[in-house]
Amino acid sequence: MWNPDIYLRFADERGRPFHDLVGRIAAADPREVVDLGCGPGNLTETLVTRWPGARVRGLDSSPEMIEKARTDGGRVGYEVADVRDYVPGPDTDVITTNAVLQWVPGHERLLTDWAAALRPGAWLALQVPGNQDAPAHLALRELCAAPRWADRLGGLDDAVRRVPDATGYARLLRDAGCDVDAWETEYLHQLPADGPEHPVLTWLSGTALRPVRAALDDADWAGFRAELQPALARAYPPYAGIVDFPFRRVFAVARKR
Repeated sequence: MWNPDIYLRFADERGRPFHDLVGRIAAADPREVVDLGCGPGNLTETLVTRWPGARVRGLDSSPEMIEKARTDGGRVGYEVADVRDYVPGPDTDVITTNAVLQWVPGHERLLTDWAAALRPGAWLALQVPGNQDAPAHLALRELCAAPRWADRLGGLDDAVRRVPDATGYARLLRDAGCDVDAWETEYLHQLPADGPEHPVLTWLSGTALRPVRAALDDADWAGFRAELQPALARAYPPYAGIVDFPFRRVFAVARKR
C-alpha cells in the first residue's frame, strides 16, 4: 500500500527529476499526454500547464494514490491501472514515466512495446532511480537478510530492482526506432535533521520500505525501523543540522523516428 502523505513529505526533492525530464521533451502540440505511475498527481498536474491543449491522463496501480490525485486534481483524468497492461492509443503523443519502472520486472520489454505502438514523432520519457548500491539500500538489504527478519523479508531484500544505465536505455530505445537523449544525474538532497527519526529513514518509508511494511505487523514494523535507523545514521551522519543524501537517477527521452 502506498501512503501519499508520507510520499509527499519530500515533494520538492522527488519532483525535481520529473521537471528535468519533462524539460527535455520537445513536443509542440500533443493530442494526448499520459503519465504512467502518476502517484498522487502533484507532478502530473504540471503537464496541463506545459501542454494546455492536450488531453492529460494519469495512471497508477495504487487506489490510494489515485484517490489523492482525484481529490486534489484539476483537468487530468486519473485511472487505477497497471503500467504492465498499458497500450498507447492512436492519439498518444507523449508518455512520461517517473520513478516507476524500477518496480517492474522486465520493464525493458514494456519500453520496446510502447515505442513500437507510438506514431512517428511521438515521445517516450522515463526516469528511474539508479541508487540500488547506495549505502541506504545496502543497509536495507543487509537487515532484511539478518536472522531475525530473513524468514519474512529475505525475498524482499531487492524489491527496488536494478535498472540499466543511460547507455543501456539509449541502446534499447534506438533499437526500438527512436532518437534518444539519455543521461544520469546525482542529486544531493539536503534533508533537515530536525526530528527524532533519521530523515533517510523517513524518505525510504515512502518508497523502498513499502514492501517491508506490507510484510510486517505494527510491532515488527516498529522494531525493523528501530534497527535500520542506526545503520542509516552511520551512513549519512548529519552535518550542521543537515543530512546530505546523494541520489543517482537515470533518464532517457526518446522520439519515435
